[in-house]
Amino acid sequence: MILRQLIPVVLSTTTSLCVANPAWQKPLGNSVTPSSRTPSVAGISKLHGRFLHITDLHPDRFYSQASSTDSDDACHWGNGSAGIFGAELTDCDSPITLVNATFQWINDNLKDSIDFVVWTGDSARHDNDELIPRTEKEVIDLNELLVHKFVEVFGKKDNINDTDPTNDFIIPIIPNFGNNDILPHNIFTQGPNRWTKTFSHVWRQFIPEEQRHSFERGGWFFVEVIPNKLAVFSLNTLYFFNSNTATDGCAERSEPGYEQFEWLRIQLQFLRQQGMKAILTGHVPPARTQSKQSWDETCWQKYTLWLQQYRDVIVGGLYGHANIDHFMLQDSKQIDMEIITGEVELARQPRKSNDFSIQSSAEYLTELRNGWSQLPDKVDAKTKKARNGIWPSFDLGIKNMKRRSKHDKYLKQIGGVWGERYSATLVGASVVPNYYPSMRVFEYNTTETEHSLVTLQTKPGSASSAKNHGDFRGSRKHKHVKPKPPSKSQPPGPAYSPQSLSLLGYTQYFANLTRVNAAFSSPHTSFDPVFTYEIEYDTRNDTIYGLADLTVRSYIDLAARIGKYRRKSDDSESDHWEDGEDDRSVAKKSKHKKKKHHKKRKVINKAWFAFVNRAYVGAKDEDSLHDQFGFYEDWGNLGRRPLESVLVANQLEDG
Repeated sequence: MILRQLIPVVLSTTTSLCVANPAWQKPLGNSVTPSSRTPSVAGISKLHGRFLHITDLHPDRFYSQASSTDSDDACHWGNGSAGIFGAELTDCDSPITLVNATFQWINDNLKDSIDFVVWTGDSARHDNDELIPRTEKEVIDLNELLVHKFVEVFGKKDNINDTDPTNDFIIPIIPNFGNNDILPHNIFTQGPNRWTKTFSHVWRQFIPEEQRHSFERGGWFFVEVIPNKLAVFSLNTLYFFNSNTATDGCAERSEPGYEQFEWLRIQLQFLRQQGMKAILTGHVPPARTQSKQSWDETCWQKYTLWLQQYRDVIVGGLYGHANIDHFMLQDSKQIDMEIITGEVELARQPRKSNDFSIQSSAEYLTELRNGWSQLPDKVDAKTKKARNGIWPSFDLGIKNMKRRSKHDKYLKQIGGVWGERYSATLVGASVVPNYYPSMRVFEYNTTETEHSLVTLQTKPGSASSAKNHGDFRGSRKHKHVKPKPPSKSQPPGPAYSPQSLSLLGYTQYFANLTRVNAAFSSPHTSFDPVFTYEIEYDTRNDTIYGLADLTVRSYIDLAARIGKYRRKSDDSESDHWEDGEDDRSVAKKSKHKKKKHHKKRKVINKAWFAFVNRAYVGAKDEDSLHDQFGFYEDWGNLGRRPLESVLVANQLEDG
């Protein structure tokens, strides 16, 4: 015990000596070849219509293979099952082997087919080992490690003598503050502070020079990833974060959250005037359920208002932090201007949990579903046509009119044909293997941008970046400026109507660590094992989610299907079932009963099961999912079959 107490003292003197680096922990080095992209014009490259979202890598130099995965040991101590590339389904952080293998895979498979990278933070290990407390130097070193990995993969090889740090990459990379990228974690004081100044240097290759001052002031910036067409915003969500006790929401002029929203309002207004679009990115997502509220309510209110008022400009919002793959909807009907302006002071409530542990995430996902159960049923407007203005029968005419009336009511409830009452936020799963390591590649519409090329010799950002937002701090008394809505003559934006820059779909990649670790550890392997990411699902050909695209209307329809508890009485082909009903109770309700004796089990909503299974990146076994969500009772008899097979096997006859 005395020896164990002395070890952290020795280790804290030098992080680099903590773990021996086997071959697969070495940097990419000379294995990275110069980009094979062939510019159509000198220094210019065509768009691919794809970009990478990667989040929550949490590298840990103290990770030790074959150590204990118990929470007290954190894969640093003892003997246990910690694998070569990480310990899936634990709270351990990522070994450097996983970080190196991940960037090698990106280099080999994605590098030459994406236009930019969204990197949403948490680039240092958790402070989860009291014997090895994190230090400020370690947090900075780990962030610099990941910057170096991006340089290895996406760095230019021909600008050795170039003194401009923002001209170092073949594509734009947009980083973001995570709550574990600072010390102590979660606590981010009003800027300028030591962290904004430090990261202004660490991220000097990513932040447009003309935005350095505003970044040091608050940790936010944006990059025009397609000049004069598309900007990606890096929001400092730590100023919105409920767990940040150094700030107090977004209603008061003296708060940095207020200032950030004013900066964002001015920039979005400028983009609107220029005919440009924006993607918002951040670390902490705006989760808001009964048990979890990640953002201060005043910040959530402003965010939802900004999304609504700039729905002609904003393409979508991408976040990390939660480690689970999911999405959420913001409802503009819940906007309360009195909360936004601070006219109504919210009663101080105990801060809700922002923990996304394996246990608490089940409650959170269930609460999302409960909220979506209130969404109106989609009603198809298709009706049988009358011949020469005459219906084949009076009853059919009445039925068609009722259907159209229900359809019109449905559209009114969701905010019109494009569902403009709502906005959607997409949350990516993490690389750190709380489940399986994961990343996502989006596809977006490049129509009308085919001749808008990414200028590789031009600095990120543009003259629009220099728009000064002013100093909004000072007196608590102020006049709130409500953002202007889109012009009524304007068509809906790319988040609502399929058009140029709309998100078309995404491919979710994952690394099956159970299989990979076993292959690398087995002495009997007859082939050289390979670390790889594989496709978990692709929304472009996914029959379960059935997303035609990633517009808000598509997500409203999906959320409504996930939220269904009760089977539709008028559609025998529906996959909507009431949780808790077994097939015998359903059979009793059927008009065409058959005397069959089925084994009692709960039937499932296919979309809901897929949503939960994918939230955990397919890493949790069926029994665990049943214990937490109660899909049906005799799951184990189905065996470990692919998702599609399981769902097909559980189709129940109506009689």
